[in-house]
Amino acid sequence: MTLRVHVHGAAGRMGSAAAKAIEAATDLELCGQSGRGDDLREELKASRPRVLVEFTVPSVVGANLRIALEEGVHVVSGTTGLSLVETESLGEFAASKDLGCLIAANFCLGVLLMQDFAARASRWFDDVEVIEMHHEKKLDAPSGTALHSARLIAGAAGRGLNQGRPETEEALSGVRGGQEGGIPIHSIRLPGLLAHQEILFGATGQVLSIRHDCLDREAFMPGILLGIRRIGASRGLVDSLAEFLDEPRD
Repeated sequence: MTLRVHVHGAAGRMGSAAAKAIEAATDLELCGQSGRGDDLREELKASRPRVLVEFTVPSVVGANLRIALEEGVHVVSGTTGLSLVETESLGEFAASKDLGCLIAANFCLGVLLMQDFAARASRWFDDVEVIEMHHEKKLDAPSGTALHSARLIAGAAGRGLNQGRPETEEALSGVRGGQEGGIPIHSIRLPGLLAHQEILFGATGQVLSIRHDCLDREAFMPGILLGIRRIGASRGLVDSLAEFLDEPRD
């Protein structure tokens, strides 16, 4: 029996790629597609999916996910820009409906491994910064991936990072980037880029660079399919695809 999946944001680059990957998977059925201007609630009533895949924009993602959960549909979303409060609220609502709600900053398995390696490195290095680089049309900065990386690193370190530095005198406001968990994050937006991140750890006499480069949106498809297949067994918020990586590989 195939798993019925509806894609919202299907006209976008990520949504269209996800729809093609779902169509090509023998255990999944693409039962519906929708996007801007469509009534998502009515579309879900018509297509009757088990899982909604959502790739839209930050201004509408919260409302979209709540509609899906109200309609009894598990959620897999890759739209970044939700606040922690909004994310936690959606997770609580999903749990109340006995549904799973995966809100992933990144579906690329290489990125998840990069974050895992960085969390381990944080036990041994006291200084770290994050540089994230994306295409010029990305709406949010810093990226959800960079924010999630910084939070993971700070949590794994279990102590203050980047301590003991003198206060920087910025001749140009913002030149040192923003901070999350005491970790500076620098955002770059340029044509020619897709999705890239480098995590730099520094110590006396050495620099450890952990970098990932996504060169094609196809890199996200195995992770999206993994999320679709696993979310039905979850309840409440799943805030990273990494939670599924320790399970046996399909």
